[in-house]
Amino acid sequence: MQMTFEASSSVKLLFDLWDVHGPVGMVLSVFVVLLLTVFFEILKVWQVWLSSSSKLAQSASAYAAAPSGRTESCSVLDASPSESSLTSQPLSTRNRWLLHIIQTCLHILQVTLGYMLMLCVMSYNIWIFLGVILGSALGYFISFPLLGQMSLYGQPRH
Repeated sequence: MQMTFEASSSVKLLFDLWDVHGPVGMVLSVFVVLLLTVFFEILKVWQVWLSSSSKLAQSASAYAAAPSGRTESCSVLDASPSESSLTSQPLSTRNRWLLHIIQTCLHILQVTLGYMLMLCVMSYNIWIFLGVILGSALGYFISFPLLGQMSLYGQPRH
């Protein structure tokens, strides 16, 4: 097995079925690896967003459970529900389990895809390596602004 990078147009990736011979197959393989890496980066952002939104919902349930020290003489505006309580409802036990199962499945998918991309890089083909690097850069470029937008809409306004 080769242990140095080479710029060849033939490589065997992950499975015996994915045996690349020639420049057309290499271009298609680099494109597939690039797309898998973009998906990997978007998956990481989605997992962070799910985690932060579940923490936001849990904190909303803590506020809902807190005893209120209001008196009868409070104003109508003080008694009205805030914008954050309208957008973030507390999670029921069933929904928490469902969210936990979804997060676990996403974690398994992320770890599996990460190891598969690592094995692609370990083919020591420079073109596949560049596909992973460019896919990671492109995925980060696409998904990082989405994370900023999601956290803006997920946080309560003060």
